[in-house]
Amino acid sequence: MRYISTRGQAPALNFEDVLLAGLATDGGLYVPENLPRFTQEEIASWAGLPYHELAFRVMRPFVTGSIPDADFKKILEETYGVFSHNAVAPLRQLNGNEWVLELFHGPTLAFKDFALQLLGRLLDYVLEKRGERVVIVGATSGDTGSAAIEGCKHCENVDIFILHPHNRVSEVQRRQMTTIFGENIHNIAIEGNFDDCQEMVKASFADQSFLKGTRLVAVNSINWARIMAQIVYYFHAALQLGGPARSVSFSVPTGNFGDIFAGYLARNMGLPINQLIVATNRNDILHRFMSGNQYVKETLHATLSPSMDIMVSSNFERLLFDLHGRNGAAIAGLMDSFKQGGGFSVEQERWTEARKLFDSLAVDDAQTCETIAEVYEQTGELLDPHTAIGVKAARECRRSLDIPMVILGTAHPVKFPDAVEKAGVGKALELPVHLADLFKRDERCTVLPNDLKAVQAFVSQHGNRGKPL
Repeated sequence: MRYISTRGQAPALNFEDVLLAGLATDGGLYVPENLPRFTQEEIASWAGLPYHELAFRVMRPFVTGSIPDADFKKILEETYGVFSHNAVAPLRQLNGNEWVLELFHGPTLAFKDFALQLLGRLLDYVLEKRGERVVIVGATSGDTGSAAIEGCKHCENVDIFILHPHNRVSEVQRRQMTTIFGENIHNIAIEGNFDDCQEMVKASFADQSFLKGTRLVAVNSINWARIMAQIVYYFHAALQLGGPARSVSFSVPTGNFGDIFAGYLARNMGLPINQLIVATNRNDILHRFMSGNQYVKETLHATLSPSMDIMVSSNFERLLFDLHGRNGAAIAGLMDSFKQGGGFSVEQERWTEARKLFDSLAVDDAQTCETIAEVYEQTGELLDPHTAIGVKAARECRRSLDIPMVILGTAHPVKFPDAVEKAGVGKALELPVHLADLFKRDERCTVLPNDLKAVQAFVSQHGNRGKPL
């Protein structure tokens, strides 16, 4: 399997090199040169498989030539063996044909564990084989950071620096990052918003001279391995609901477009998906594109669903690449226009093509709280604010009541007590046993100004397990 850049000017790489590269040298994102496709009979034969075995069958084509089957099977068994539910991603029914796919049974109670528990193990495997050491610099709007730290904390050949917007993540999210200590773990609170953090990461990848010879690796969803891992649970959910003999629709809470792009890929790999709904909050750049062909950067707002407080959706470039016939030069031009002018539209026929599969809805804080309260009253199920947005969007945008609708349950509600409280739900929220003492643990974090040079100087000074790089 070879991977190419969405901007067409970077060399094609194998899986190992893509894992370590993250962003392409031309600024683009890596995608498979040819997407594997499964027959309906092949998909049907996977019904009833344990999650790690299904993951092996879905992801195997992406790592062929880089990781032997036996090694990859072992990595996957270890990855999903740490999840607290035997089904790994259980489905919970809300009503007759509406389901929540619970993706929060991993160590940090968020869907990002699916990819980042795997990413840490893949990095360990590849770096040990190569005898290399790398630096991770990642940005988080809340959940990626803790999942990345949890997934990579035992990696012998990795130093990890996670940037989060100061005072713009929930207390549980922050503490899940700042209470994990290790010589190779560094939390940085940036006096800015998530987009500022993400821009610093991108700028650091573009010029890595501050590392003095060590290389950067991405843990954000620009890293192909994260997208690859997320494809699996679309197959998992569909198989539970009669797929591939019947179509399934999905509503996906998304800010950076990575999770829903994985669903788009699952469909292109042969899974019958009828509809993908982009569910977002007040920061609605994706909704404005899907509903009106306007991809325009606006002011970022803090909301009750902070993991989607994102104004520039990095993975959207991967979809644009396909919509433009995989023309790298066209995407480079679009991204340059966005950088210079803050927005763009695409040709009508390309937008129309996207709308054949995608619908969207932007949900504000008041509607989010109303949905949390409504679902709790109707079913006794307590949703986190991101999942609630997914439910609201599913109910507003659903094309067919006959087709099962799956909402991706992206996080445990205990991570967002403010939203639950504002929703007026009187249920006491208790942390799982492994996090029961979270609020008593010591924290370690460095607050830095919204300044790229200050961040890079910190990374250079504290890398290599406390020894300057």
